[in-house]
Amino acid sequence: MDKKKLNGYRDRLIAERDVLMGVVGRNEDYGREADIDATQDPADKASNSYTKELLFTQSTNDRIILIQIDEALERIEDDEFGICLNCGNEIGAKRLEALPWVRYCITCQDMHEKGLLNIEE
Repeated sequence: MDKKKLNGYRDRLIAERDVLMGVVGRNEDYGREADIDATQDPADKASNSYTKELLFTQSTNDRIILIQIDEALERIEDDEFGICLNCGNEIGAKRLEALPWVRYCITCQDMHEKGLLNIEE
């Protein structure tokens, strides 16, 4: 992969990481605020509980993507970016454009989602 394209991916990954870090921070703040509300109404308590659970789930997903972004940035530094971690083939350009932090080519990703790959996360 040429240097210009690689730098473009690096810039996108860093920008996405910055956005996600802000989102995770805001979600944590909102979760704490929901705890502070000492409402007595059962409906409000249920709503607060649901909101906290939703924010927790979103934060967990965002943290997973943050880890994958950091790993992709490491692969850029190690000249391994765009190579499937399972089969070693190149990851398709369209796939990288859509999700530059992906670890696997589309074939291996499909196998991973079906539980057919024995890879430690």
